[in-house]
Amino acid sequence: MHPQLILAFRKTSSWFCRFQYCLLAGCMVVMEDVLAKGRESCYKARDAFYACLEKEADKKPTELASVGLLYPGECKKSREEFVKSCRPTWVKHFDRQYCVKKRVQRLLDGDDSRKGPISLPQPYTFKP
Repeated sequence: MHPQLILAFRKTSSWFCRFQYCLLAGCMVVMEDVLAKGRESCYKARDAFYACLEKEADKKPTELASVGLLYPGECKKSREEFVKSCRPTWVKHFDRQYCVKKRVQRLLDGDDSRKGPISLPQPYTFKP
């Protein structure tokens, strides 16, 4: 490290200067999972897990994931890979997206009584 840079760092207490020092010294840590390569592996693991869910849709779900998502035991290995490859916040986000997509699909593809606006029971009005 350059001696003048160390001296300048010691004289200041500004966070910006400490940040610049850290950049020059190489102490900034870049999380690998947010880089393109890390995201790509996360997306592949996610797609493999949700493809397994679609393929094994007729099986009884026995495992519990985040946000209440249930999945069959046959998809446990792909789920573990998905959780290992992605950040926990991303896993939760993708699970929520999948649940919303399935809920909307179920409402649109279901029987006719579930389509259209919701009909709520009307309050009882007293008629003398």
